[in-house]
Amino acid sequence: MSRPRFTSLLAATLVGVYLLVVVGATTSLADAVAACGTWPTCSGPVTDPQVAVALGHRLVAVVVGLLGLATAVVGWSVATTRVRLALLVAGVGYPIQAGAGAFVALEGAPDLLTGTHLLAGTAIFTALALALAWQLEAETGDSDESPVHAADSSVGDASDDPVDTPPAAVPTGTVPPVDRAKRVVWAYFQLMKPRLMWLLCLVASAGMALAAGSNLRLDTVVLTLLGGVLSIGASGTFNHVLERDVDKKMNRTSDRPLAKHEVPVRNALAFGGALTVLSLVAFLQVNVLAAALGFVAIVFYSVVYTLILKPNTVQNTVIGGAAGALPALIGWVAVTGTTNDVLPGLALAGVIFLWTPAHFYNLALAYKDDYARGGFPMMPVVRGETVTRKHILWYLAATLVAATALTALTGLGWLYAGATVVFGGVFLWAVVRLHHEQTESAAFRAFHASNAYLGTVLVAVVLDAIVV
Repeated sequence: MSRPRFTSLLAATLVGVYLLVVVGATTSLADAVAACGTWPTCSGPVTDPQVAVALGHRLVAVVVGLLGLATAVVGWSVATTRVRLALLVAGVGYPIQAGAGAFVALEGAPDLLTGTHLLAGTAIFTALALALAWQLEAETGDSDESPVHAADSSVGDASDDPVDTPPAAVPTGTVPPVDRAKRVVWAYFQLMKPRLMWLLCLVASAGMALAAGSNLRLDTVVLTLLGGVLSIGASGTFNHVLERDVDKKMNRTSDRPLAKHEVPVRNALAFGGALTVLSLVAFLQVNVLAAALGFVAIVFYSVVYTLILKPNTVQNTVIGGAAGALPALIGWVAVTGTTNDVLPGLALAGVIFLWTPAHFYNLALAYKDDYARGGFPMMPVVRGETVTRKHILWYLAATLVAATALTALTGLGWLYAGATVVFGGVFLWAVVRLHHEQTESAAFRAFHASNAYLGTVLVAVVLDAIVV
């Protein structure tokens, strides 16, 4: 059998194992196992929903086990040594995990054994994810690929005078006042990076829902999201100011308001400062801790990420993921007002943190040459496309593991489990296609699949926590 077909089998096995791991982490399955009482069959009637769930889980485990066996047999002749080793680890671990599951079903479910069962499943998933990443690298990697050399750039070059920069080239006298006002309003709106707002607001909403459940108050939601929108706007505005010279060099950013001189730098700074103050005022109506984290988020994105990380290290996207993860903690403390028992909020933040490279590296691939012109040491610019694609898969697998941990820590149910399995599978499919196609359109497809995954999972968190 050809390598691509083996890769498809391996990807299918990976998704199947992930399904088992996520479902195994839900409290609903624990209740179903308790209702079943025997193994491998169930003592209760199949018409009992919990018995049906337990039997379904065991049936899927058998199917996935056979799929994994077929994958190992078919791929053994075409796989590299390290892929074989990973398959061997998964193959040995699978019956051990099944045995642990049988013991849980027969003898009850002590916390230590249940945790061991879940960790074993996670280890099998990790081994298969490594096998898939290495197999795709062997199939599609380019050993002769040379990284693109980034041009020298200086973020916020001092030669750009913040006071005397000329306005847009179109004379104001030739533009009707209403149209001129619309252009100005639109320019300031663009400074706030509005496309980032919907997803980050969903992150904060998920954090609030996890903390409050069905007791979530409307005023807390409104004030927290208002503060979040304003803080995102402030961060985006400062980012525009600090990268205004680099933006002129890159095709994807050359039409930004400051790059086109549509807004004076001094006005943009004042606008960003006003948004910062207003965001803190909104957050303070919730509690001081939310305001403090909101201010940290602005400083981290505007200063730490934009000035320090992005122009200086290839790990800028990874470390910078903390900026996107902070809204999860802001949403959590907005409800609780304390950092006590914050582990579920941290787990949600961890999902966002690990998802960020799996998401943004696709965009970096699509705009590799653009980032090189801007002088940014993005992963594909410094390490090449083959390494970047491999890291996308690694971080996707890490994201899915973190999503499983969130399930185990929060008691989220079937809606969340279904969302992370189905859309995680779609994301994985897009990433596998990216490895084989290696085109800009494939990179954008994987980028949009990553957005669909996180957006759907966050909505499922909110609904599962509040409604279900």
